[in-house]
Amino acid sequence: MKKTILAASVAAMMCGTAQADTILGLYIGGQFWAADASGSFGEGSDNQAVFEFDDKQQGNFYVALEHPIPLIPNIKIASTTLDTVGGTQISSSFTFNNQTYSANSTLDTTLDASFIDYTLYYEVFDNDLFTFDFGLTARDLDAYIHVEKPQSSLESDLKVDGYIPMLYLNGIIGLPFTGFNVFAEGNFVSYSDQTVYDVQAGISYAVLDNLAVDLDINVGYRIVKMELDDIDNFYSDLTYDGFFAGAVVHF
Repeated sequence: MKKTILAASVAAMMCGTAQADTILGLYIGGQFWAADASGSFGEGSDNQAVFEFDDKQQGNFYVALEHPIPLIPNIKIASTTLDTVGGTQISSSFTFNNQTYSANSTLDTTLDASFIDYTLYYEVFDNDLFTFDFGLTARDLDAYIHVEKPQSSLESDLKVDGYIPMLYLNGIIGLPFTGFNVFAEGNFVSYSDQTVYDVQAGISYAVLDNLAVDLDINVGYRIVKMELDDIDNFYSDLTYDGFFAGAVVHF
């Protein structure tokens, strides 16, 4: 039974990649994202402070290379920035990177985060009506967190750097004779006390569609959840969500 399932899976991969670009296909895309940040962070699952973060315009872009060679995955590299500032008045003592802040203190924070996704994926289907991809992503997270008590010498900093393995899925449904597509894409993983997902959905429109170049514009909604458990002593329950607008060029 297992051999039958394996053979069917391999056949599906070969069938999907056979419908992919007959030559190398290069995709370059980018988005402006009005992200609303919320949540908490700290240096332990039971030692986190909830901050009121400012909304900020975030940017992200990606490059993907697709080919028609069976069994060899396509590759996508995507970069996202998540920078924000915030503040709070803590009701109980809060310790961050060995600095303790007493109860009823007013704290300011700077949270500069970014990540690069390295994704290897297969195209199971690739036609004008339906596209479906699946694969694996290694998310390279890089973050700097600064906490301070204004008008005092109390402050603390933490640098966070680590990889998060995630499952990748992408689907596109074409609306015939309209130039419009509906799409959804996501990376996600959940294990132990850690849950991370990054999902977006929206609609795109083909501005250009010819043999030389394709140009699509898109709008949609994106949610990034980072419930992290001890990455470089960093714990968080953060959510970024909001509408985006962008474009994709296909050569």
